[in-house]
Amino acid sequence: MNENILIVAVDLSLSDHRDALVTLLNSYALDPMGGGEALTEKVRAALPGALEKRLDYVGVMATKDNKYIGLVNCFEGFSTFDCRPLLNIHDVIVASESRGQGVSRLMLEAVADIARQRGCGKLTLEVLEGNKLAQSAYRALGFAPYGLDPNMGNAMFWDKSL
Repeated sequence: MNENILIVAVDLSLSDHRDALVTLLNSYALDPMGGGEALTEKVRAALPGALEKRLDYVGVMATKDNKYIGLVNCFEGFSTFDCRPLLNIHDVIVASESRGQGVSRLMLEAVADIARQRGCGKLTLEVLEGNKLAQSAYRALGFAPYGLDPNMGNAMFWDKSL
């Protein structure tokens, strides 16, 4: 099923990695799960350079037959309760024609290996309530809703635009 799929660390000094990152992220943004709107030209132009400057950025890409078919963007954070770093998986993208081939599993396994090498105590991610397919895939990899006390329920992801 996943023969010929290669997982590589994102290297933003390489122009093909920069181009693939923007192309894959834009395809995700166009999908209803990504908001349904293309990235702005400003974001497409600035994103690779902005990520390259961040010491907390970790990315992996999947290739098959010399084509980039998947991307996972992560950022290191810190768990105060564990007193260790954590790695937050911010984007998981698989090109529509490559879904169902185990691409996300391979990329997330590579991310877990990187997190262990960095001394991280856990991986975190957000998933939309309606994205049952992704939830199933994440559960199969050992992810679960996060909560400290069952009586208080699971954590919720909130944001505030600035």
